[in-house]
Amino acid sequence: MNGPEAVDPAGRVLLITGTSSGIGLATALAAARAGYTTVATLRAPERAGPLRAAAEAAKVTLDVQRLDVTDPGSVSDCLAAVHRRYGRLDAVVNNAGVSNSDPTLEMSTDAALRANLDVNFFGVATVSRAALPLLRAAGGRLVTVGSVHGVVGQPFNEAYCAAKFAVEGFMEALAPVAAAHGVRVSVVVPGFVPDTGFGVFPDVNRATLHAASGPYADTFADYLDWVGGAGWESAGQPAREVAEVVLRTLREPRPPFRVPANAWAADYLAAKLADPDGSTVQALARGWLGRPPDTTA
Repeated sequence: MNGPEAVDPAGRVLLITGTSSGIGLATALAAARAGYTTVATLRAPERAGPLRAAAEAAKVTLDVQRLDVTDPGSVSDCLAAVHRRYGRLDAVVNNAGVSNSDPTLEMSTDAALRANLDVNFFGVATVSRAALPLLRAAGGRLVTVGSVHGVVGQPFNEAYCAAKFAVEGFMEALAPVAAAHGVRVSVVVPGFVPDTGFGVFPDVNRATLHAASGPYADTFADYLDWVGGAGWESAGQPAREVAEVVLRTLREPRPPFRVPANAWAADYLAAKLADPDGSTVQALARGWLGRPPDTTA
């Protein structure tokens, strides 16, 4: 007996957050090429120049809209506009995120920690909450770009790890409930993506970080030496490669909960997880909901 077919993008509406650069921009282009009606959103419309230029070069059409994940009004206005224009929403990719430039918690502030959580966790929750009624109506997909740092804590990245761990737990808890109502939830976990500009701060470099690290200066220097010599070549992948994984996950009839975007990410996660793709936990949770094994299309 043949298995379920891949999802056909034709006629389906996809919304992506954080498309001004990097993974979001690459995913918007890949989705439009694949045939999705692609709503590419970003916080600051004045930063849409590279996105529009890339779409023109790729000869694809994007519906570029403003959406600030930290502003619930902006989120609801954008989703309402999508529903008015297209009458449906079939998939959402939560991609918008920020890094942090504070070397360690003791040298940071509550405001900086809250700002990181506001974008990387609460922004994901806000968009997901607003989108779920439309996704439920469409039997749709909710895909979030996570991080290996949402599974394995990274020294000197406390705020970012806290937010990404929160996203992992939030989505893992949501996934079986959403699936029971027709919405597939997945988290795509990239390796190191050097061409995104993510985590690049023009006024922050090794010298400024080292100067700001106080009593942790020597430890921080050792960490930076490790990062610089850790063989990140095997970890690295271009944004377009992550975008391809996102698209495969959107089209997969029965996508796993957690999708490592390259072999390095899979190995890195496996060092901590006995259930690397989340299948065991999801099957357990389906049992708690009185649901059979995942055999539906």
